[in-house]
Amino acid sequence: MPDAAKPPGKPVVLVAAVVLVDVDGRVLLAQRPEGKHLAGMWEFPGGKVQPGETPEAALIRELDEELGISTHESCLAPFTFASHAYEAFHLLMPLYVCRKWRGIATAREGQRLKWVRPAQLSEYPMPPADKPLVAMLRDLL
Repeated sequence: MPDAAKPPGKPVVLVAAVVLVDVDGRVLLAQRPEGKHLAGMWEFPGGKVQPGETPEAALIRELDEELGISTHESCLAPFTFASHAYEAFHLLMPLYVCRKWRGIATAREGQRLKWVRPAQLSEYPMPPADKPLVAMLRDLL
């Protein structure tokens, strides 16, 4: 079938996420606030990559906006990615690990935050795209 005749697929949404690991080996989770898609689920901090923005730049921006912390691109280590088909879009999410930042993570957008031991990550309800990442993180940490 020629490309022009293919039915349009779901839009691909690029979202960058980061596993913040503190000095005690705990991981920061953020709970999606009421009124947002997948409200109440726990996820790794991050957000949509804007047009013309790199995933690393998006994370640096999002960490400042959502948590009031700052980091550098050199502190963001690529780890893995998620590719998941939701009903209305297809999510592509590169996941980074960061162990070095400035500031104290503070909820700036009404979300709840929790520092969690890697072995306890599976106890928190997560969006379908995040769930497969938990076993890989436990192996890493």
